[in-house]
Amino acid sequence: MRTWRRLGLAFCAVAAVSGCGFFDGEEREPWRGKVEAACIAAKLVTKTDFTRPIDEIDGPGVCGLERPFRIYALADGSVGVQPSARLGCPMTAVLNDWVVRSVQPAAQARFGVAVVEVRNMASYACRTRNNKRGGKLSEHAFGNGLDIGGFVLADGREISVLKDWRNGTPEAQAFLREVTAGACGAFKTVLGPGSDGHHENHLHLDLARHDPAGRRAYCRPKPVVPDLPPEPEIAPLSEEPAISYAPEATPFDGPTGSIRPRRGVEIMEPPPGWDEGED
Repeated sequence: MRTWRRLGLAFCAVAAVSGCGFFDGEEREPWRGKVEAACIAAKLVTKTDFTRPIDEIDGPGVCGLERPFRIYALADGSVGVQPSARLGCPMTAVLNDWVVRSVQPAAQARFGVAVVEVRNMASYACRTRNNKRGGKLSEHAFGNGLDIGGFVLADGREISVLKDWRNGTPEAQAFLREVTAGACGAFKTVLGPGSDGHHENHLHLDLARHDPAGRRAYCRPKPVVPDLPPEPEIAPLSEEPAISYAPEATPFDGPTGSIRPRRGVEIMEPPPGWDEGED
């Protein structure tokens, strides 16, 4: 991006007293541009009424995106994002996949209705992790992270991370843990209540690189999904053998404890210096 350094220096010259030097203290990793270009080339995200390309976001420093999108809804427009989010192509593509393959099945299983809205608490913002002065830049600074405060169901109920993670109904608590487990591996950083003091009211999801190949994932709390209570047995209507038309299960299928992080993804322990996580 043409003006990262120039804007970063100008910004800090004007606002030096704010400690903004961290904006231009890092180099932009080459992998960021490569994965963004590959996502665009593969058309994993395309222009729609609810996914709109917006102007390039420059700096300050190395912050920003070359090909950002304004996201008003996910899952073919069926799940609103409120307020709308500014994200890069890779993050948008994985969010769509997660909503379709994890969030909606979990909502149907736990509540019998679909999710119709995701509560966005933070998308693009040029800042450090947890706004810590002198810290590393957050994935939010590259449009590569999203904070979710809750979900709205089709019947009007809102499932809140802050209110329902620990004190909600059993169904709400199970739903939040299920979608968090489904996010682990699809996203490379997943943080929620209990991970540290900064994530008690939201789920933080991002696509950071924790290893050169991008296969390791950092997920806290540990992904654990409560099983659904067993359904009552129903006497068969006839002696005809039952025929099942269910497709073969995948790691994302089903609303029970079978949901686990994606295959081939190593769930890593906290790296050195990770005391405050990534947000």
